[in-house]
Amino acid sequence: MTEGLPAKKPRIFTLTPPQVLVLGFALAILAGTLLLSLPLAVRDGKPDLLTAAFTATSAVCVTGLVVVDTADHWTLFGQLVILLLIHTGGLGLMTMGTLFALLLGRRIGLRRRQQIKESVNQNELTGIIWLVQRILLFTATAEAIGAAILTLHLAPEYGWTQGLWLGVFHSVSAFNNAGFDLFGGFRSLTGFGNDPVVSLTVAGLLILGGIGFSVAVDVYRKRSFRKLSLHSKIVIAVTILLLTLATVAVLLLEHDHALRDLTPRHKLLAAFFQASTPRTAGFNTVPLDDFFVPTQFLMMILMFIGASPGSTGGGIKTTTFITVGLALLSLARGREDAEVFGRRIPRSQVYKALAILVLGLTVVLATTLFLTITENGKDFFTIFFETVSAFGTVGLSLGLTPDLSPAGRLAVMFTMFIGRVGPLTLAFSLAQREHKAKIRLPEQKILIG
Repeated sequence: MTEGLPAKKPRIFTLTPPQVLVLGFALAILAGTLLLSLPLAVRDGKPDLLTAAFTATSAVCVTGLVVVDTADHWTLFGQLVILLLIHTGGLGLMTMGTLFALLLGRRIGLRRRQQIKESVNQNELTGIIWLVQRILLFTATAEAIGAAILTLHLAPEYGWTQGLWLGVFHSVSAFNNAGFDLFGGFRSLTGFGNDPVVSLTVAGLLILGGIGFSVAVDVYRKRSFRKLSLHSKIVIAVTILLLTLATVAVLLLEHDHALRDLTPRHKLLAAFFQASTPRTAGFNTVPLDDFFVPTQFLMMILMFIGASPGSTGGGIKTTTFITVGLALLSLARGREDAEVFGRRIPRSQVYKALAILVLGLTVVLATTLFLTITENGKDFFTIFFETVSAFGTVGLSLGLTPDLSPAGRLAVMFTMFIGRVGPLTLAFSLAQREHKAKIRLPEQKILIG
């Protein structure tokens, strides 16, 4: 039957979509490290490999934690490399690859579509290329509008050339929730605490980038909250809830402390910005050291929750947070299912949310323990804050990162990497291929609690 037919070559090594995603981010970090290790990337012409690797990891993982100030240490070439790495990490390797494939007119096969589906965190293959096209259009539009507003606002002070570069860099950094800035001295946006144009533009960009591309497309297509998918409804509702509660909390805690020198209008502006930025953005308009410990702890909670699935942000994600909360609520009510907006969330997704939560806590606690050993003598709360910031790919810092030991830098780099690709994705990439058990063992209850 098969005589005369050429034998098929067996595939010796085939990567799963999660493995492709993890390997892609790793290769992007490696490429960025090599470029930032060139003498022309550093102002003094003396590159440091570990500093380059840390910065490349932070940029690809759109975190914003830095051991050297971006404006003071890197040349224009180095800043361009960082900007490219931010874009690559924010949109994802598969999305960027799809862009080039579309530009070159190449056909995108089934396997590539599966990898894209994993990259943009979708459940279905149907319409995946159409979604990527809309993602690219949405990104380009948001970044262009943000860059135009910032450029027009900053140009009178910095000149048109520098103003344009500042506008483009900070628009891309904000939309991709990266938190890198070019104002020098590790100041972030503290010079613009009373500036509504910069504060609201940056906050708007980071919220748009963190809400999730599929949600943005869903809103554009349906333009009615009632018609939106359950996922979009949950993301929008949780985002508004967290922003509102966090803004009120910052106002109540800091109105006579960190915000005491501001007018009522500027207090509200600063509180809203500080409620927005822990959602994995990493900018700040008020020095973090000025806040009370309870406010800093609130920021840690927001950083751990992070942005939404399929976005440029990190953390365990808003849907994970609310799914676990709904499961606990249903348990308290004596119900079996987690329900919201008249729909039931599948138990498999509840288990997945619990797994992500537990894995996330495990990574944070393990890294914190490791840093208490390597950074002996450093304040525990500062270490804990920095670790959560790294895992949430936020970039907010209490000043520990520049003083980290080499071992501490490597630990934070690994934590940023896990936070960006996702702990569950990393676990799947290391595991064998998923398969369903042919035999189910007998069930027997154990004592819980």
